[in-house]
Amino acid sequence: LHRRMGEAVARVARKVNDTVENKADSLDLANCKLMSFPVGVYKAVRSVTEGIHRISLANNELKSITSRFVTTFSQLRELNLAGNYLHRLPEEITSLLHLRAIDLSRNRFRRFPEPLATVPALETIDLQENEIA
Repeated sequence: LHRRMGEAVARVARKVNDTVENKADSLDLANCKLMSFPVGVYKAVRSVTEGIHRISLANNELKSITSRFVTTFSQLRELNLAGNYLHRLPEEITSLLHLRAIDLSRNRFRRFPEPLATVPALETIDLQENEIA
C-alpha cells in the first residue's frame, strides 16, 4: 500500500514539474488517486498559475473542490472533473471568467450546480451519469 501511494505521489510531482518547467498551459492530474487537491501543488505551480488554462482531475477520488483551487487557477478555460465523487461546487466558480468547458460527468450531483449558471464564458457543461432527477 505504501509503495503504491509513493508511486502516486511521485507521478503527481512529475506531472506538476513538467507543467512548471515547460510553462505548459495545462496540468493533467487525471488518474492519480487524489482524494483532495494536493496543497503542495499550489506552491509548486505558483510561478505559472496565470498561464494554466486547462486542468484535468478526471478519475480521482475527489469529494470536493475548494475555493482556493478556483481562486488560484483564475485563468482556467477548461476543467475536467469527470469520474470523481463531487456533489457540489464552490460559489467561487463564478469568478472563473474565462471558463469555457467543464466536465462533471460520472460524479454525484443530484441537481444542476447553480453557480455555473452565472459563469460568463461557459459554453459546455457535461453532467452525464450523475444522479440528477
